[in-house]
Amino acid sequence: MEVSVLPIASAHKEKLISAGYTTLLSIIGVSASRLAQELIIPHREAVEIIKVTLKCSRAVGLEGTHAVLKGSRTAWEMLSDEQNLKLIRTGSEDFDGILGGGIHCGQVTEMGGVPGIGKTQLGIQLAVNVQIPVSYGGLGAKAIYIDTEGSFMPERAYQIAQACIMDTWENLGFSRKEIEDCQEKMQPDHFLANILYFRICSYTEQIAVINYLDKFLEEHKDVKIVIIDSISFHFRQDFKEMVQRTIVLNEMSRQLMKLAERFAVAVLLLNHVTAKHTEGSFQLTLALGDTWSHSCTNRVILYWDGNDRHARIEKSPYLPSASAPFSVTGKGIRNAIAHCKRLRMM
Repeated sequence: MEVSVLPIASAHKEKLISAGYTTLLSIIGVSASRLAQELIIPHREAVEIIKVTLKCSRAVGLEGTHAVLKGSRTAWEMLSDEQNLKLIRTGSEDFDGILGGGIHCGQVTEMGGVPGIGKTQLGIQLAVNVQIPVSYGGLGAKAIYIDTEGSFMPERAYQIAQACIMDTWENLGFSRKEIEDCQEKMQPDHFLANILYFRICSYTEQIAVINYLDKFLEEHKDVKIVIIDSISFHFRQDFKEMVQRTIVLNEMSRQLMKLAERFAVAVLLLNHVTAKHTEGSFQLTLALGDTWSHSCTNRVILYWDGNDRHARIEKSPYLPSASAPFSVTGKGIRNAIAHCKRLRMM
């Protein structure tokens, strides 16, 4: 049942809907303190909203405990679902190794690092790799690329697609007839046509697109990865009110988690680094603060070690802490190349 039926002030209804509480069930089980914080209202008003919600829920047979029990799942079902989730390879076997085989569908993965480390290259590579046909070890799916900075390069995507196609033929050793049979799909222009691109110019556009993704994915069930490059750009540039920013980011992360689980898509969030003052010194950390660090399933830090690029698992509920080298080559993301020169950022 929709929040609009609640006998509460219209201002409170608007705040509930803006914060993502669109149904009675979405409010049931939320603490009054959390509701007060997210809606920026006094604690007593949050308590009253919860009381009214529970009363209305009982009237229509949607009591909290009943709703929770009705939607329960066994741990065995959850494990089976996780084991059946698909993986998207990065292009580097070493990188895939620390990820448990690749980027996991059904999860939100955040990857961040300094400028020039290869974040956008990685995003483009995954938007290409997800399209490799199932019979060749891919998912045969499409990608959504949400570009907040204008860093996506179609020319680079074309190069990476060309290299991906050549590697697929060479590594799997197909006959000439097999190559001819799927010649149409294994073309760079076909790969680029399956990258659905959104250019975002403000945080309000970013929020609007993420709100729209639920409907979009419902209509495009062949999409298996959503890439946001980067998640933090407009929120660092345009947002001045930190409390409100935290509320909006929390709702955004919750929506992305729901999308990943509901549609079994991989959500990749590319992020920047920022300096954090800790115990008298400055350290580099991913942008958007400590609260945001809990907004994803897996968190990966990309960093330089001398002239070599490395990826390190910083946070994951099931992956052990580990690191692996990788390279950004003309072909895209690949295993580390010895003595690879580090380009200086001007």
